Amino acid sequence: MTVTFLRLERFEAVTRTFPVGVGLLGPDRCTVPFYRFLYSTVGAPYVWWLRRSLDDAAIAALLAEPGVSVHVLYVGGQPAGFFELDRRGAPTINLAYFGLMPHVTGRGLGMPFLHQAVRTAQAFGARAVTVNTCTADHPRALPAYLAAGFQVVRSVREVWQVPTRLGLSIPGHLRL
Repeated sequence: MTVTFLRLERFEAVTRTFPVGVGLLGPDRCTVPFYRFLYSTVGAPYVWWLRRSLDDAAIAALLAEPGVSVHVLYVGGQPAGFFELDRRGAPTINLAYFGLMPHVTGRGLGMPFLHQAVRTAQAFGARAVTVNTCTADHPRALPAYLAAGFQVVRSVREVWQVPTRLGLSIPGHLRL
């Protein structure tokens, strides 16, 4: 696995807006079951497993952190994606999780959604926004971050020991 760490410090490139019928809600406090639904639905195709391995109490504690907020994308009144901002390191804010649900990928929502995530971080006073992506993520993730103005800070190779008890399928290109 190659993990790429990125940073955005110049916000002028952030201009895209949502099409009609698409909106964002948050940062209301998210329940543990709804968070698990968002995380699993968005992340399953990309082997998101870290938060799936946590018990409900650990997720609840994270969601109760005043510096952590979950923002949900809605299309036609239905959840379509989410992003999570971690402001505990402010004025640098980490885009901890970001993604669309499979039923809306390929519909041109990714860049406006990413731009909204950055604008939301700015509204929280960010001087910089960080994010990381990896070779397990959607193939357009890294190009989208770069197109939004993020700069690569570093890349590292990692070997993940994905817990098999989680029932995630590992794509062939990621198997050793």
